Amino acid sequence: MRIELATVPGSPGRPNEDWAATALPASGQGGTLVLLDGVTPPQGDDGCVHSVPWFTARLGASLVELSGSRRDLPLMEVLAESIRRTAETHRSSCDLSHVRTPQATVVMARWDEREIEHLVLSDSVLLFESTDGSVRTLVDDRLDRLPPGSLTTEAIADAQVRNKEGGFFTAAADPSVAARAVTGRTPRAEVRALAALTDGASRWTEMFREGDWAACLGVLHKEGTQGLIDRVRALEDADTERTYLRRSKTHDDATAVYAVL
Repeated sequence: MRIELATVPGSPGRPNEDWAATALPASGQGGTLVLLDGVTPPQGDDGCVHSVPWFTARLGASLVELSGSRRDLPLMEVLAESIRRTAETHRSSCDLSHVRTPQATVVMARWDEREIEHLVLSDSVLLFESTDGSVRTLVDDRLDRLPPGSLTTEAIADAQVRNKEGGFFTAAADPSVAARAVTGRTPRAEVRALAALTDGASRWTEMFREGDWAACLGVLHKEGTQGLIDRVRALEDADTERTYLRRSKTHDDATAVYAVL
């Protein structure tokens, strides 16, 4: 088994809001992967005295611990309990009902000798490479299906679609959001490799159109996770006319996890 992980902050002057970890059992027969992309709030009051990295570190740690130690719990229940645990650590000091209370996208995968269980919430990406070389993309595409104009400003998004029916969902302080995640199970024998990418790393395919998801996995296999992120950074730096970046930030936190099973 080969597992690689790389993460690079969008700016040296800001903390990285992504969080990722993998864990393998002592038996060597399985493992778990967790990837979070913290949602950067607009400047101003978000109802919480804690930072997004504080939140992702605590949520991520709980997800890894429960997905590894409680293999009897489906990943949806692992996410719900981890959100509940994290919320309890700052409920007394923060307004967890605030629309911008710290939150994150979530990707999880857990495997044993028989199957791979997955969970995706919001716009990070999970990829499965089959034994025949084909690639299956596991995504939560609610952001792509939002009504026109609903993301025009942060205020409109917060009022109309953030963690609301008909909009999109992230892991924040409400455990019930776990039921909104995209989940499933795949026979382990059908998967040769898997990868999880925050949207800062998936730009190689989604924004710059340098190759499809199969080509993206090819880069990961040949150059590793840092190699993919380095390619993204080079493309961002070269887009001085902002042909692709447009209104996006030049550099975003970028994290990639790659596992060959």
